[in-house]
Amino acid sequence: MGQVVATAERVVRAPAERVRAALADYAGTRSRVLPGQFSDYRLEAGGQGSGTRVHWRFAATSRRVRDQSIEVSEPDGNLVERDTRSSMVTTWTVTPADVGSSTVRVRTTWDGASGVGGFFERTFAPRGLRRVYDDLLGRLERELGAAS
Repeated sequence: MGQVVATAERVVRAPAERVRAALADYAGTRSRVLPGQFSDYRLEAGGQGSGTRVHWRFAATSRRVRDQSIEVSEPDGNLVERDTRSSMVTTWTVTPADVGSSTVRVRTTWDGASGVGGFFERTFAPRGLRRVYDDLLGRLERELGAAS
């Protein structure tokens, strides 16, 4: 069993403070920008950043669906989503880029399967998750543009 790591990065045309606040807005923005791989979205506690608890189902493929219960924290100004039902941890980092733009980095890690299944998971899952995050960040950028 080895750790699986998936990363994505995108420049978003909005100031870092707005991007960070939108990502941390689980009561509003976050539910609107999640791609189709996420379903059964349910806010369970909080709603803004640290202390928030949210539930969703994530379909990596039509056969691989994870029922996730997420607890949110904000160490060092990052947004960390920890799945209480697995080893999955996603960290969102937002830094200023050019004037009025931000660089958003997302990194997800989890303990992968062993054997041949683990090999395929480490090979293909990061690429698929990167596509999901690219979609999410594009939706976020459109949402922030519409809110201007």
